[in-house]
Amino acid sequence: MVSQPRFVILEDHPLVREALAERLVRHLGDVDFVYTGDSVLSALTAIEEHGVDVVVMDLDLNDSVSPIVNVVSLAETGARVLIVSALGDGVTIRAAFTAGVIGFLPKSAEPEEFVAAIEAALRGEKYTSAEAAAAMLADSDSLVDLSDQERRAMVLYASGLKMRAVARHMGVSESTAREYIRRLRAKYEKAGAPLPSKTELYRMAQREGILP
Repeated sequence: MVSQPRFVILEDHPLVREALAERLVRHLGDVDFVYTGDSVLSALTAIEEHGVDVVVMDLDLNDSVSPIVNVVSLAETGARVLIVSALGDGVTIRAAFTAGVIGFLPKSAEPEEFVAAIEAALRGEKYTSAEAAAAMLADSDSLVDLSDQERRAMVLYASGLKMRAVARHMGVSESTAREYIRRLRAKYEKAGAPLPSKTELYRMAQREGILP
């Protein structure tokens, strides 16, 4: 485990922020809070200036931004993003993991489980609560069989990211990212569901249970 780990807490309820911070201090002792608040932009600025080990965040920040876009922005910094959220349906959880989170647990989790998730995140290990895992087991009646990379590209692109940002987040060239989108569109067209626009692609991602 790292010494004096650096944390960001992104939560729009002050009492919840305080409770999370207190739990971290109680368990880890010497903790550096790089930022606590409800602004992703401010968190990104703080991370750029000071670095961070783990971002603990709620998906519902009431900031009129797609939760998945927020996750992508934070994950791109290299931070390990741990979600603690009441948004716990299978579609949201799957999309969050696809977008780059390292762990997910509900706000109803016991304090001991939160500690276990934090320790896993600090080690760079994924953590999924039993409740989140059960939610993700729900099947979706997909029209097509997408590869992991095609599904990831669909989540990122349909969430509103530009192709250049999709490529950067996936660690591939922009042309490769475009190829993933072209392939998945071809699969849907073959299945009788063409997706010529980004809006239709987004609607399909929701219908397929890929995006919330």
